[in-house]
Amino acid sequence: MNCIIIDDEPLAREAMEMLVEENKELSLLSMFNNAVSAARFMEEHSVDLIFLDIQMPGITGIEFAHTVSKRTLIIFTTAYTEYALDSYEVDAIDYLVKPIEPERFQKAVQKALSYHSLLMKEEKEALETNVSSEYFFVKSERKYFKVNYADILFIEGLKDYVILQLPEQRIITRMNMKGISELLPQDMFLRVNKSYIVNTRHIDSFDNNDIYIGNYEIAIGNSYRDTFFEEFLMKGKRKE
Repeated sequence: MNCIIIDDEPLAREAMEMLVEENKELSLLSMFNNAVSAARFMEEHSVDLIFLDIQMPGITGIEFAHTVSKRTLIIFTTAYTEYALDSYEVDAIDYLVKPIEPERFQKAVQKALSYHSLLMKEEKEALETNVSSEYFFVKSERKYFKVNYADILFIEGLKDYVILQLPEQRIITRMNMKGISELLPQDMFLRVNKSYIVNTRHIDSFDNNDIYIGNYEIAIGNSYRDTFFEEFLMKGKRKE
């Protein structure tokens, strides 16, 4: 699992970093001393697990946890046991009291890994039962809609939901961007920023910063720009 550490205390971050690096099933992406910086990072990167301190200046860990997608798991880390009840209100995987013992840390991580695997399995099974080479079914407003891949103009991610933009219709379904990305034909779709996946066959024009599909203008994210141009040009060459 990809993880990050958020803690305003340098020594606490270093101690947690050592524990994470000893676990081969965790990949530490970055560390932050405040929730605001972490939130900006998460806009451009996929994070599976957060080791989150509770008492921090500005936005507290509890407040930040309320803004995080439910598919991103949280393990709280704090020196104060009285916050344990608050952690359960945001469905935290576990609650670690500093100083954190290695054995207790591993137990919390195993809980996170098990829950993460269950989420991935459920998403995969749900997708596999509703997919063909040309279309798939998505649940929206208590009904299942048949969606042809070729009809999708672009897909917009919004927390735990995605919006499928079709020529004459918008379908909102409960799914994350990672799950829908794995479902889509790779020769047809490209992710161009943290919130948008476009159907390259519907791109009318583009410049260095934006893509234009009909009347829609979609920004190309800085971290996606090189990949977009390389992949889009390669798709064009394969069609020739």
